[in-house]
Amino acid sequence: MSNTTKIRIAVTDDHALFRRGIVSLLSHNDDFEVVLEASNGQELIDNIPQSLPNVVLMDLNMPVLDGIRATERIKIQFPKVKIIVISMHDEDKFVSHLMSIGANGYLLKDAHPDEVENAIYTVFNEDYYYGPFLVKVMHNRLINKPEKKNPTPLSLQAGISERELEVLEHICQGITTQNIADMLCLSARTVEGHRNRIMEKTGTKNVAGLVAWAVRNGVC
Repeated sequence: MSNTTKIRIAVTDDHALFRRGIVSLLSHNDDFEVVLEASNGQELIDNIPQSLPNVVLMDLNMPVLDGIRATERIKIQFPKVKIIVISMHDEDKFVSHLMSIGANGYLLKDAHPDEVENAIYTVFNEDYYYGPFLVKVMHNRLINKPEKKNPTPLSLQAGISERELEVLEHICQGITTQNIADMLCLSARTVEGHRNRIMEKTGTKNVAGLVAWAVRNGVC
């Protein structure tokens, strides 16, 4: 990053000790500036217009306004603000719901500090962080999902073909391009072509954004 550009961060958690620990961690990185600390979602929303964060680190279980409702409201009122949820909840359906309402990333509270920093950089530059934990969640989600006989209406509206939908579901599981090619008896170049066309049709910029689109629209 340039010497004049800092990522402006808001840290929201009702446990002061955890919140201060995150702030202390971020203070060691010259690319980060913590512009807001909040103990609940309402306090966060009330202060966003003054502090103008780029990225919010959001707890879920908070008084007054919890992280789920705060995420929903922020995505309506301040759509450019990126939200990374940091929570102890690791249930697949719970995580998928957060991504479906617009969260840009999801970390567990026992995540390594390096992953927290990487997630902040990634959502700031590329909109979504799609780390190992979310790969596992999407893999489990698709394994346990009832088999679809037809493409979903939303995928049809986006003009996604049955083959592209098949490729997308494999992408959501974190399967590599070459492995997808082997599974579908295609060349890696053909799979890349399918992926690029899906991204063009969905208006997404990268694989993480594509997966988030798929979750929000019930495709994956």
